[in-house]
Amino acid sequence: MNKSTIVITGVAGFIGMHVALKLLEQGHHIVGIDNLSAYYDINLKKSRLNILYPYTEFEFYNSDISNKDSLDLIFSSIKTPPYVINLAAQPGVRYSIENPYIYVDTNVCGFINILECCRLYNCPHLVYASSSSVYGGNKILPFSEYHPVDHPVSLYAATKRANELMAHTYSHLFHLPTTGLRFFTVYGPWGRPDMSLFTFTKSIFEGKAIKLFNNGLSMRDFTYIDDIVEATILVLKTPPQATKFSDYNLNPATSWGPFQIINIGNNNPVSLIEYIRVLENSIGKKAIIEYYPAQMGDLDETNADNTKLQELTSFVPKVDLAHGIDQFTRWYRSFYNSPN
Repeated sequence: MNKSTIVITGVAGFIGMHVALKLLEQGHHIVGIDNLSAYYDINLKKSRLNILYPYTEFEFYNSDISNKDSLDLIFSSIKTPPYVINLAAQPGVRYSIENPYIYVDTNVCGFINILECCRLYNCPHLVYASSSSVYGGNKILPFSEYHPVDHPVSLYAATKRANELMAHTYSHLFHLPTTGLRFFTVYGPWGRPDMSLFTFTKSIFEGKAIKLFNNGLSMRDFTYIDDIVEATILVLKTPPQATKFSDYNLNPATSWGPFQIINIGNNNPVSLIEYIRVLENSIGKKAIIEYYPAQMGDLDETNADNTKLQELTSFVPKVDLAHGIDQFTRWYRSFYNSPN
């Protein structure tokens, strides 16, 4: 890749900011796009951007990927064919049950705009965020890219699976190299306020009860942000190649075109109740817990089979849960001036 121009959508987001920062440190030119939506605290997003602004190779556009004309103007201003990391999306499993249309606007319509810009402006590799939620009703663990993913249990998961299918079509029709990354429960400093680590931490600091669904028995493959960033960049530098395989035994993770799907997880799931115990140790304060049944759209367990990622990049996750949670709680105390 050498020193390349890389478009990162969702650059004010949790993963987007961290990926952009690492690539800027490596000397790349970053074109960041984000609509600064009010889904959660805009001030947190602006604070993330403030970390990136001092870099001379960073430029930012306040724009929405669902706005085709705006996106086209941005891409047309870039002098060389850019790599693209699409992290812009409407997140949240539970939110998708109550607000379905915004998921179609951003995650589906917005993604076709990304694909078209990549096609028209000769993108050498599109990497985009999928999700472990696409595994849905699959009960075979650990989750492998070679497993079928035809039974999503939330609209959010369905839109992410739609992204994978749309990307495959463009890889087939236009030979556009695409890689979908199935992220597994990302956590760490600057995380989203709607995610479990953030909400649990906030409740403990404020002495409020944590609402723990599925009686705390759900298992999650928590993956630290630094591991996500390193793996994402390694994959970006390794575009997929066309693969030969039998047309009678089609592989859902790859294709005859330059297309691939890759898990990025920790491959070490823990229960939510165990997760809270580690968090209590980090904060030095006990949690107040209220137990509830499972919610619609939630998976019982996630667990990533990282074999394909390791074969492609030799990457192995490095950060254990206790260290990762410590890093988050230190950031939380500092950012929110929480002395307790």
